[in-house]
Amino acid sequence: MSALTVGHDPEQSWDELVRYWEEMEWPEGSKVEIIEGIITVSPAPAFRHNVIAVRVQRRLYSVIPEDWEIFQTLAISVPSRLGMLIPDLLVTPVPEQPEADSHIPAALAELVVEVTSKSNARHDRVSKPAAYATAGIPLYLLIDRWAPGGPTATLYGEPKGDVYQVLSSVKFGDPIKLPAPFDLTIDTGEFPVD
Repeated sequence: MSALTVGHDPEQSWDELVRYWEEMEWPEGSKVEIIEGIITVSPAPAFRHNVIAVRVQRRLYSVIPEDWEIFQTLAISVPSRLGMLIPDLLVTPVPEQPEADSHIPAALAELVVEVTSKSNARHDRVSKPAAYATAGIPLYLLIDRWAPGGPTATLYGEPKGDVYQVLSSVKFGDPIKLPAPFDLTIDTGEFPVD
């Protein structure tokens, strides 16, 4: 099943778009994001996708501070990019007084992780990193099961404007190291391959 996009009036304000996103009844179990001003509804991730996310999450729990958390379904807002994004994993200090119950500002994130799905890999490779970099999220880990040259894991960092620098890129089977504050090596050999 592929992603569905829901059009909106280009004259609609960011606040109106977010209100529509929050109040609409979306299909249960789907992932609903605003990507570059377009509401995108994707099916729930597949089994192998979830296995990868859980394995990375398990490793991250061993190195994050007590007042940080890892979320799989929390949206982050990037109004300047017309984005309300739900990364596969979001690592952030837990805000004491969140602005909204449905999302937090993307700038609070320390790391976002996306695991590509065949139907929306372009978003994870192009649209989302531009939004994450714009928000100043220090690290972005893209686990791309559908990369043209074979499954890869790429760590991006040093955001400037809407662009990241590639810090490291490995084929599945090789380890990838996350720098401080994580100082963590993830064995991509643990990831299932389709």
